[in-house]
Amino acid sequence: MENPINKRDLINKTDMNIVIVGHVDHGKSTVIGRLLADTHSLPIGKLEQVKETCRRNSKPFEYAFLLDALKDEQSQGITIDAARCFFQTELRNYIIIDAPGHIEFLKNMITGAARAEAALLVIDASEGVRENSKRHGYMLSMLGIKQICVLVNKMDLVNYNERPFKRIEREYRRFLRKIDIEPAGFVPVSASEGENIANHSDKMQWYEGKNVLEMLDSFQKEELPEDKPFRMPVQDVYKFTKNNDRRRIIAGTIESGRLSVGDEIIFYPSGKRTKVKTIEAFNSGIPKTLSAGWACGFTVTEQIYVKRGEIACLAREPKPKVTGRVLVNLFWLGKKPFVKDKTYTLKLGTARVDVQLENVSSVLDASNLDKIKKDYIERYEVAECILSMDRHIAFDLMADNAITSRFVIVDEYEISGGGIIMQDLEDHTSWVRNKVLMRNYKWIGSDISAETRAAKYNQKATLVLVTGEKESPRKEIAR
Repeated sequence: MENPINKRDLINKTDMNIVIVGHVDHGKSTVIGRLLADTHSLPIGKLEQVKETCRRNSKPFEYAFLLDALKDEQSQGITIDAARCFFQTELRNYIIIDAPGHIEFLKNMITGAARAEAALLVIDASEGVRENSKRHGYMLSMLGIKQICVLVNKMDLVNYNERPFKRIEREYRRFLRKIDIEPAGFVPVSASEGENIANHSDKMQWYEGKNVLEMLDSFQKEELPEDKPFRMPVQDVYKFTKNNDRRRIIAGTIESGRLSVGDEIIFYPSGKRTKVKTIEAFNSGIPKTLSAGWACGFTVTEQIYVKRGEIACLAREPKPKVTGRVLVNLFWLGKKPFVKDKTYTLKLGTARVDVQLENVSSVLDASNLDKIKKDYIERYEVAECILSMDRHIAFDLMADNAITSRFVIVDEYEISGGGIIMQDLEDHTSWVRNKVLMRNYKWIGSDISAETRAAKYNQKATLVLVTGEKESPRKEIAR
């Protein structure tokens, strides 16, 4: 029988967000299920309920089944959605994300791991380092997650032998060094048997390091970025009219910094300026100051028009970058290559803009770190490239504020890539002007080419706009 979670303990402890990644079938879900069971973090009776379900279905019990909340997941034998689970140690509470390992679901990891402070990366002792093991490592590095512990799982399949463990450690440590990651450690485990998860294993006495729980507790807690410049992407603007309530509350989540009543703020990219009149926190009182992590709203002294996608910043602090052209590191996951002369959607914070691939500086195969020269980006490749957008957006560079530098690319309603902005560039995107012209003007063809007309009349071509009422003879005049 499991011990119930003490809610008071959960409230009084700090939280840490952890992501668990690894190649398909290397045992991520089993690791999480064992962590939940061995820390007594399951709801009362849950373990017995799952075991009884397995018994009725004549199916061997696996700790991974504790995570399979969707019925069709067990029939497919895969964990489809990133699942958030909670457990606690004496030190802190953990919010742990099971990022799907199947290659088809790698895209979930880009957004699932975005808020993780540390990672457990699982490798099967019997299979060794696979392509996805390296891709996951590179993606964690690109997302700025540097605290990584590698779990060499299924040690029972190699008879708890030290030699396979050491071979995997040497190979993967060499790879991680190439991407500037120094792992916190390598732990030999058997999640299915509970070896080296919450207790030290008697079957691997050659290993003298920490078990998984001890490794987790050794990670440093990442403080909320309260000391960084204030950034709040505008989620929406709520207007009230009932009972003469004329408030317009600008709502969003504070990603970094602090906001106080009376602060002068500027919205980017519009540049509109005003002051905070009141702060409206949801499910709370009426605070004077709020900091990073809060979902809130505020009213302003001067009614200005702002819209979703802008970023609220303090006038006295460093401003974000504003441009429509950027240098990025991009991880592409789309079924179709990322190509030039095609319009995609870029999502950063709450902003959505049309974007095109302008130039590819270099392409990297994330599984072997080989550089390739090409002008398009294929699935599972990492690239340094230049993107141009149809209008300006506000953002920070990765070096200044990772949260407001991350973006995803959407192709035909599917998240197909993600990355970080490394540099803002001068905006000279001719494709945007062409798009506007083609949208607003109706072009009428002629049998005489511009070159023929110029040669006959010794004229230089220019653009003349003919406008007027719908019924006016604009076409006749133009001809």
